Amino acid sequence: MPDFRPQSNPKLSRRRAIGGAVAGTLGAAAAASLPRAQAAPARAQQSAPSGTYRIDLHAHFLPPDYRAALLEHGHLTIGGYPTPDWSPEQALAFMDYYGIQAQALSVSDPGVSFLSGKEAADMARYCNTYAAQLFRTHPTRFGAFAVLPMPDLVASIAEATYALDELHLDGVILLSAYNGVYLGDPRFEPLMVALNQRNAYVFVHPAAIPVNAEPKLPLPDFLAEFTFDTTRAATMMMVTGMTQRYPNIRFQLAHAGGTLPFLSHRVSVASQTVLGDLWPQDLPKPSILDTKRQIGNFYYDTALSGSVAAMAATLAVTERNHIVFGSDWPFSALTLPRSGSHDPAPGLSDIFDADQRMEVERHNPLRQLPRLAEAVNA
Repeated sequence: MPDFRPQSNPKLSRRRAIGGAVAGTLGAAAAASLPRAQAAPARAQQSAPSGTYRIDLHAHFLPPDYRAALLEHGHLTIGGYPTPDWSPEQALAFMDYYGIQAQALSVSDPGVSFLSGKEAADMARYCNTYAAQLFRTHPTRFGAFAVLPMPDLVASIAEATYALDELHLDGVILLSAYNGVYLGDPRFEPLMVALNQRNAYVFVHPAAIPVNAEPKLPLPDFLAEFTFDTTRAATMMMVTGMTQRYPNIRFQLAHAGGTLPFLSHRVSVASQTVLGDLWPQDLPKPSILDTKRQIGNFYYDTALSGSVAAMAATLAVTERNHIVFGSDWPFSALTLPRSGSHDPAPGLSDIFDADQRMEVERHNPLRQLPRLAEAVNA
């Protein structure tokens, strides 16, 4: 089968080996301590649909100048994962092999925030223009979410306006935090106004924690910390009322919402505890039912989360029509099935039948991206 793994980097081999060993140890320990019958309802694996039908809403791209800039500024890894090669040809080969009809491409962490001022704005424009040209060349294979020169709000609003109104990109990607300031913070309000006016689809992707705040653990960020950062962002967006004030924005949370589904009850009861007495006067005090509604309104992708444990938790807080397919390629290259299977997420068949997988992997994503849906179904 084709090898979609990134090229090796000798300087990173030891780190990758340590990360892989730790991940393997954790997985083995979990399997030993949690019998399958206790972890999830017993169910025979269902058959997946056949053909090239999937629509991938969590797929990354690294245009040549962007990747070169990352490496030049010392970003040899992203979230602890070796910065991969990427090309349209590699992406098409990956999609063809794994039955993916189209990908909505996005720039992963750190976005363009490793640059500043005009450099950041120019790099965002370069990435967004590159993406627009790509889906015009391959209209049925690619869509894109615009990267913004955050945390510069004036430049970000200008770029969002251009990318959505002129380039007709399918949405926007925002990181969970910028310089340690999480989505939901009032300083991001002007951008949310602009996105709400455009009924924007916003993909929320985790960001690396600033070095001075990062726990000293021998684990790559993508393994666990990324999931926690998505949870922090989603929680902040709810408790500050952002998700209530801007109902026209549809937010997709990466990796099945991080840990949000598991923590949904704890988050929802916050206002009923002593925190409720300290709630700011100028913010709406959420009720348990309203917080549950807000959690259910998020969209959750399956990237690195195609398992009964992750999907059962997600289905406990939202309807199936709020789950969308994501591959996380090329950052997921090392985790893809290596047995010759053309199914990028066989674990989804442990909880979804063929019709349900078709809903999650095709119909739900296309409902959210009308431009891409029109191109794909033309």
